[in-house]
Amino acid sequence: MSDEHRGKIRNSSILNALIEHALGQREMSSTQVNAGLGLLKKVLPDLSAVDLSGDMTHKVVSPTPQISQEEWKRKYVNGHENSMGATARPTD
Repeated sequence: MSDEHRGKIRNSSILNALIEHALGQREMSSTQVNAGLGLLKKVLPDLSAVDLSGDMTHKVVSPTPQISQEEWKRKYVNGHENSMGATARPTD
């Protein structure tokens, strides 16, 4: 067995012992619990310490970049082109 596999087995037995203690299935002294928690902190990430930060950049992209913005507005906003390509012009 590799050292990595042996370490995983040891860590899982520590975790199992702590879980059994929490469920009342195993008696452990406070020293054993503290030692087990200390060992787990060495091998498992502490997710409560994760901090996400950064800047978000929003980029507006024309849905049809091959035509100008004015042409796009005229065709799709003012003309209300439907899915078949027909344009329904608003009536006054």
